[in-house]
Amino acid sequence: MRSRYSAYARADADYLFRTWHPRTRPSDVVVDPGITWTGLRVIDTVAGGADDDRGEVEFTASFEFDGRAEVLHERSRFERRAGRWFYVAALNSPE
Repeated sequence: MRSRYSAYARADADYLFRTWHPRTRPSDVVVDPGITWTGLRVIDTVAGGADDDRGEVEFTASFEFDGRAEVLHERSRFERRAGRWFYVAALNSPE
């Protein structure tokens, strides 16, 4: 999760594409250059440990867009394939 947040902050669309599960990723990943990411807070994790193949992360990510401070609150699902973690999808918003 933290590495994907960092990739959004650095506008590294290639990394985001490579870490998105092939089953769910879009054909092209574009990072909005008008967004400035300002912080990440991990709220909760479910599984995702050394012996797990799946996990979930609930987080808030702060950002600025169009002069306004905003917050994205999401629970995301990840799966491990060949020893690497991949983002699968956002689950229903926790709010």
